[in-house]
Amino acid sequence: MSDAERQTLRLPGPLVLVGCGKMGGALLRGWLARGVDPRQVTAIDINPLGLDDVEAQGVTVITKAAELPAGLKPALLLLAVKPQFMDDALPDYRKYVGPDATFLSIAAGKTLAYFKDRLGAAAEIVRSMPNTPAAVGRGVSVIYRDPKVRPERIALCGELLKAVGTVEWVDDEDLLNAVTALSGGGPAYTFLLIECLAEAGRAAGLPAEMAMRLARETVSGSGELARLSEESAAQLRVNVTSPKGTTLEALNVLMAPDGLQPLMTKAIAAATRRSRELAQ
Repeated sequence: MSDAERQTLRLPGPLVLVGCGKMGGALLRGWLARGVDPRQVTAIDINPLGLDDVEAQGVTVITKAAELPAGLKPALLLLAVKPQFMDDALPDYRKYVGPDATFLSIAAGKTLAYFKDRLGAAAEIVRSMPNTPAAVGRGVSVIYRDPKVRPERIALCGELLKAVGTVEWVDDEDLLNAVTALSGGGPAYTFLLIECLAEAGRAAGLPAEMAMRLARETVSGSGELARLSEESAAQLRVNVTSPKGTTLEALNVLMAPDGLQPLMTKAIAAATRRSRELAQ
């Protein structure tokens, strides 16, 4: 993150974080690290375990919307509730819809039309899809740039999500389904790769614990090299591949017509399709 991106985050008013699990908690700690005034933040979670550190910094932690103070006028309400619980959560926040409030949703499969139906047509809503590496400040979030939302509020949402990683933008809401499939689910696919590498190493004769250590360090190190290098992923692959060598033998399997690419394309297509189904 550049020095400019590390500048203190200034909120235009109170921020209500609805849901403070792993993703919500990662965002909250990222904001505090960027200098957000904790007195402006209220975190709501029905099971607020593990939030003692943020509460000690001055964040108000409550268990239900009914505990919000009367007359509160949030500038931003970030909806970090799991999609399956959103129907139950939203009615409590409809009263905050108005010219001062923006709702930022990070829920997969919940469209603008869904939120407008439940919060009202006047609700100002921004949709984004972050991913779990936000917990270590290395997430990537994609925001739908709705032209109906005030530019300064779109920019604020971008700054809040930059606190835990990088941000990309799309101008077509439907693309968030593919984003959900690729970067939203991508950490799970990467962890599966680690599992598969370790198991393959064990099958080749390595002790299981050593195989897992090698797999974890190889994937994390390769990811960091890809992040820092100016070379393309394809060129980095070529750099590791000696003619007639061992890596080439493995790549001949992985890059075969029935290898990794068609399998991954099929997997992302299935996840994208499921995301669209959840939006119905």
